[in-house]
Amino acid sequence: MDPTPEMKRNRFPSMNFEAEILTAPHDNSELYVIPSMRSLTAEEYVEAFKSFLDHSTEHQCMDQFNKEEMPNIMAGLGNGKSTINVLGVGSGTGEQDLKMIRILQAAHPGVLIDNEIIEPNPQHVAAYKELVNQAPDLQNVSFIWHQLTSSEYEQQMKEKGAHKKFDFIHMIQMLYRVEDILNTIKYFHSCLDHHGKLLIIILSDSSGWASLWKKYRHCLPSTDSGHYITSNSVTDVLKRLGVEYHVYEFPSGWDITECFIEGDPVGGHMMDFLTGTKNFLGTAPPGLRQRLQEALCQPECSSKKDGRIIFSNNLSMIVVES
Repeated sequence: MDPTPEMKRNRFPSMNFEAEILTAPHDNSELYVIPSMRSLTAEEYVEAFKSFLDHSTEHQCMDQFNKEEMPNIMAGLGNGKSTINVLGVGSGTGEQDLKMIRILQAAHPGVLIDNEIIEPNPQHVAAYKELVNQAPDLQNVSFIWHQLTSSEYEQQMKEKGAHKKFDFIHMIQMLYRVEDILNTIKYFHSCLDHHGKLLIIILSDSSGWASLWKKYRHCLPSTDSGHYITSNSVTDVLKRLGVEYHVYEFPSGWDITECFIEGDPVGGHMMDFLTGTKNFLGTAPPGLRQRLQEALCQPECSSKKDGRIIFSNNLSMIVVES
């Protein structure tokens, strides 16, 4: 059937949506299209994540941890070896990795650092390589990238029979995308050398995310493909594994004021990041949208500061001994 002029006029560009639903109003006056909800692609996630970083103190919070705690943690690594082996799991674009490597360099002058990176997103890998190319102070550091997920890397290493040990392994804000948390932590902990340390950075149970995921899960769409993991989930696993660990708590905030301004593009990106959904504000049923916006304003999720709405993004830095 050839589309009517009304259908043509009201059709959204199909590249924007996985499915187009043609709906006839009761009076059959016109056919129109409701775009369906869908999860973010890897590229869209990068854009949504950037809006989160630009409006949150996530990296400043990690910087505070790096300044206050990391020098001591790094000083105990390597056990006098001439090369220190580091593995980043889900390293993203590498800013945090390089900050930690510089702390390691300062703690162990002249020591060679062998840095391996597991990161599945090709855009992130390209950005990380560019960062390394521009850095003047990484002469004694070698880099190997594995463009894989953590489970693909684990499978590959097991198939090769590889048993490389690392002095320092970090998993920063990445367990939300992992299917089997217990076995993932167990595997990477088994990759630690004697006196090695595993750093896991994850959202704290005192964060707004924890309240949102536990108390207001019904306000989130099914298109959110991440797992709702917080610090307590990780420490429960570590207790089961019988390993020694220490938790450091650091406050962090995310200014979500724009999420409540109708038609604001920044608010749109932030809601996409929050829900893991493309164009959530434009595609979600109005009732769901309203419920989520109301949940975000609850005192256990957010606080008001100078007329702005600050969502609690508190982090837990968990240092695990070998």
